Amino acid sequence: MCYSTAVIPFRVQFRPGISIYEQVVYAAKKSIVSGAMRAGDPFPSVRMLSKELKINPNTAHKIVMKLVNDGLLQTLPGIGNVVAGLPEPSKQERTELLGNEIEQLVVEARKLGIELAEIVQAMEAHWKRLAQPKRRKEHGKEESSSE
Repeated sequence: MCYSTAVIPFRVQFRPGISIYEQVVYAAKKSIVSGAMRAGDPFPSVRMLSKELKINPNTAHKIVMKLVNDGLLQTLPGIGNVVAGLPEPSKQERTELLGNEIEQLVVEARKLGIELAEIVQAMEAHWKRLAQPKRRKEHGKEESSSE
């Protein structure tokens, strides 16, 4: 199930086998680090996060506290939680954000007997596909530009 509402400024698609906490923290971090949410943008309250994502209020509180402790959110008296002003991350910090995903990819590739060169080739193909600008079709579907 995918959650994205006017109140929740990021998309979360809950997947089995991964804790809800980890999935929501990842989605929020991705939204902040990618620039989809900017410094000063409001972040949902614990109550709103719990209600909109249909998660336990304790889990929602834990998520917000993790983001505050990581320096991604700040709590302003009388205003609530807002996205913190982030310093420009170093190349190493940006790479470390993908650490878990890279490790998962490597583990799955090794289980399937896929060689490093094949993984690099597949990643390059995906990188190029995602780097192409999108344009709208008449029926509202997006299509990759072949320009």
